[in-house]
Amino acid sequence: MSRSEIIKSFEGNQIRSAWDSEEEEWYFSVVDVVGVLTEQASVRSASTYWAVLKKRLKEEGANQLLTNCKQLKLKAADGKMRLTDVATVEQLLRIIQSVPSPKAEPFKMWLAQVGAERIDETVDPELAIDRALETYLKKGYSEDWVHQRLLAIRIRNELTEEWEKRGVSKGREYAILTDDISRAWSGLSTREYKDYKGLKKENLRDNMTDVELVLTMLAEASTRDISKAVRPDGFDESRDVAVQGGEVAGVARRALEERTGLPVVVPTNANDVNQLVTAVIVDAARLPDSEDSGLIK
Repeated sequence: MSRSEIIKSFEGNQIRSAWDSEEEEWYFSVVDVVGVLTEQASVRSASTYWAVLKKRLKEEGANQLLTNCKQLKLKAADGKMRLTDVATVEQLLRIIQSVPSPKAEPFKMWLAQVGAERIDETVDPELAIDRALETYLKKGYSEDWVHQRLLAIRIRNELTEEWEKRGVSKGREYAILTDDISRAWSGLSTREYKDYKGLKKENLRDNMTDVELVLTMLAEASTRDISKAVRPDGFDESRDVAVQGGEVAGVARRALEERTGLPVVVPTNANDVNQLVTAVIVDAARLPDSEDSGLIK
């Protein structure tokens, strides 16, 4: 498994984490997170707390994927690599829901808010668009860029609808066609493109310049229109169309580079916003001191 271990520090505490490049997933040390949220005095007491909590979750019938956490070798306090329970962001948030500590409350409040928002969006989908616009602006993107990004989402949805009509399966086949388009216009697969920009879990398009984003839209819109015109039958024929659509944008990229003398595909990316879990923990760790919660009662 290819992964790079990253130490996340805040308020004098450390949250060990590992990136799995094959699964494209962050894994976090459960003991570290639980220890910080419950203000345990030592690694041993944090491990004991997690053992008690895990036992209680099993007794309550929690999902096995939640209680039987994956184990990875992470660097321990003595400098040695030791197996440690780790969890994905989704698993970690579910575990935190069961932690009876004031420092866990920001997580619980945030999860309740997100759940309410998603329910509202099923009733009125326009709310999702409004929230996306607001979120991008809060992250510092320009309004012009945001409108381009929302247009890119619409074009992408239209393309996937076209693929569905042509008998292409969601998931792996969509990913392969997306790679075909990307290689044809940029010379890089999606994973190679993300690596070039130094990205892991982040969305590639959220880290594109306006020109990169425009050419991505041109490639996908061209693929959509060619597909509608030639009506490919199934995945294999759709791959040919994907390459043709990508090449339309590839011609535009090379023409622009020839005239400017500058590359279109650049390593520039947005500010690092990929660690939502750490960011929320930072906020939680800054709450006023409260009575020690001790072990689970």
